[in-house]
Amino acid sequence: MKPIRRTLLGSGLAATAAVTLGLPMGRALAQGKEPLKFATLMDFTRVYTFLTSEYSQGQQDYIRLINLEGGVDGHPVNLTIRDHASHPQQGIAMYNEALRDGNIFFDFLSTPVANAVMPRANEDKVPMIAFAHGRADAIDGTEFPYVFPSAAIYRSQAALLMQYIDEQAGGLKGKKIAFVHIDSPFGKEPIALLEAMVQSKGFTLQGFPYPVPGTEQAATWTEVRRFRPDAVIIWGAGPGQAVSVRGAIGNGISPKSIYSVVWISDTDMQSFSGDTAVGVKRVTLVNPGTDQKIVQRIIEKVIEPGDGSGDRSTVGSTYYNIGVASMAIPVQAARLALGKSGAPLTGEKLKAGLEMIKDFDADGLMPPLTITAEDHQGGGWGRISEWNGKQWAPLSDWSTAEQDLVWKLIREEAGK
Repeated sequence: MKPIRRTLLGSGLAATAAVTLGLPMGRALAQGKEPLKFATLMDFTRVYTFLTSEYSQGQQDYIRLINLEGGVDGHPVNLTIRDHASHPQQGIAMYNEALRDGNIFFDFLSTPVANAVMPRANEDKVPMIAFAHGRADAIDGTEFPYVFPSAAIYRSQAALLMQYIDEQAGGLKGKKIAFVHIDSPFGKEPIALLEAMVQSKGFTLQGFPYPVPGTEQAATWTEVRRFRPDAVIIWGAGPGQAVSVRGAIGNGISPKSIYSVVWISDTDMQSFSGDTAVGVKRVTLVNPGTDQKIVQRIIEKVIEPGDGSGDRSTVGSTYYNIGVASMAIPVQAARLALGKSGAPLTGEKLKAGLEMIKDFDADGLMPPLTITAEDHQGGGWGRISEWNGKQWAPLSDWSTAEQDLVWKLIREEAGK
């Protein structure tokens, strides 16, 4: 059987697609080892369309690579790929179906669906990744033992931005920070942390919400201009982030004073001509670009032979590489779990494998990740990058910020 070469959801797939990516079926049967079943049930058609296709493309290409290189201890990986359109009830139904089909790992890439499934995943004892999204308190493995954010949550990202602004300004005392955000739970997520930092750092914080979906922000930016901030943090996703950058620049704010959450892509920034947006900064959780070692392997063994799952031009993009990282983590966990406990791999064994991950950076693709039974965030690592007119260039090393405060807020909320 030839490896599948088309983008599974790009063809309007509605039913479950369970495929062994990149490994001929005959070879899997000859090895006599059962496939590991991972379910990626995501939103391809409604809310997260700016992100999901490239993210899934990275996941599919990485799994093809792993299977072409012999699988995980000889076990091929099957991906179940479905579109829940960010509807929680639909996501729950798909989760139940995939669980009955033997899937032991889940990725929903939707905060509403992830939040809805979390209690069930804990009860069913199957791990789910919520890479850089979902509930902040999910980083606490003692409360959510089967939920793995596996990257800096939004509060940790806001802390990284504030740490950088603090360092560059020589202190935050007396500074005015505008927090311009979409008026949704995601947009409000960092507010508690920022308000807590006001007490210790002595800056003035003003929030400026704008309505969902984020395409209309003109009135908001008029108010921001009147505030005359020293720095602006923009907190949205998809096309709304480019709207925010335009709104800021159009109201006299220098690009060098604009700071973003991770969800602003190469494509968003390439919509600006010349050096219009040079200097905008963002949190980076996974290195972009095709010069990453793991992406080079994908290009050599998957893309160049013509077995890629999508448009070659998106290989190495921000969201593609995040997709690669989101699959590299459970694959590493599966290796560790099989090495310690052997087959068959269960959800409980895979959870244990995730909590054995130590200093894993996927060949330099991301910061060193260490997950423990208590910390499912993995330390809250990230770096600040700047748009140079062509790409995101790192300005700092991988670091963490205000993790004592992040965890203090998590525990206070758990107590309530």
